[in-house]
Amino acid sequence: MNMDWMKLKSKLFLLASVVLCFSFSGCRIHYDMSGAVLGDAKTVNVEYFANSPGATLAKPTYSSTLTEALKDILTSQTSLNLSGRGADLQFEGQVTGYAVSPVAIQSGTDIASFNRLTITVSVKFTNTKNEKMNFEQTFSRYADYPSASSLNQVEDALIKTIDDQLVQDIFNKALINW
Repeated sequence: MNMDWMKLKSKLFLLASVVLCFSFSGCRIHYDMSGAVLGDAKTVNVEYFANSPGATLAKPTYSSTLTEALKDILTSQTSLNLSGRGADLQFEGQVTGYAVSPVAIQSGTDIASFNRLTITVSVKFTNTKNEKMNFEQTFSRYADYPSASSLNQVEDALIKTIDDQLVQDIFNKALINW
């Protein structure tokens, strides 16, 4: 009976030690289901990403489309709540490029078989809970389409494809830490 009491006593001591270690630990890192490292952040603000003069070809509604896509990924893949200025995490920036260029020039001619829509976005990310995570960076993505199609015919689908990639890149840089 003495041996059982000793085993129970050592198990209780071990359990109490583990509880105390976690109770007094000052280091808290919150991982979201997406793999995002949120730390103590609970709120996020995404400012309107306006078109700059370098993005004169952009559809007038593109800024809203990009801004909403970034808000959507942040709220659907994290537990963050949208907030106004003063949020724990803050995104701001602008669309700095929106250009079409020919690619895949056919041999023997000067005719491109494909055109490429490239969208470039400048982003400033501020993490008020961890200033080491702050950054300012340019992100750029593109999608190709057959030259037989006009940009107007395929633009909405291209924007969707490019935006999915851009917002994932921004999300990864800010919260996945790659």
